[in-house]
Amino acid sequence: MMTTERVYHVLFLCTGNSARSVIAEALLNKDGRGRFKAFSAGSFPKGEVNSNSLRLLSSLGLPTEDLRSKSWDEFAEPGAPPLDFIITVCDNAAGEVCPVWPGKPVTAHWGIPDPASVEGTDAEVAAAFATAARQLRTRIDLFLGLPLASIDRMTIQNRLWEIQATSNKSEAAND
Repeated sequence: MMTTERVYHVLFLCTGNSARSVIAEALLNKDGRGRFKAFSAGSFPKGEVNSNSLRLLSSLGLPTEDLRSKSWDEFAEPGAPPLDFIITVCDNAAGEVCPVWPGKPVTAHWGIPDPASVEGTDAEVAAAFATAARQLRTRIDLFLGLPLASIDRMTIQNRLWEIQATSNKSEAAND
């Protein structure tokens, strides 16, 4: 007997949708191996993906051709993919009034410092993007380890928020 595993839809949100949310989208689409379909959007999208994001993702061997900066309104419209999870990755988006999401997806906030705001040498900027990607990958790995099919919605919600706290502690210990 063949069983089809459910594909979970995840939307990563940030204000500009040019760096952190796009990096998270690319990472989860690769690491989720068909169990997850990730998207990204912004409340005030910049209209283009940050070139440093694209450079970083290319260096990690991740496809970039389909990535684009887009409004979160696309995901609240009829015909949009049904969302199971919405994760904000910047503090601004976490505090904004969001659209009403159909299906009441589970939400969480995983604040990551904005690498696009770093000023300095090319090496310092590249290091900021690499740090953001490493932090996102840690959180995504923890997320991928959750037994989603066997735990209830409230437990999933709590675990997603715990990922932020747990990864913040381990990142502080590594600094």
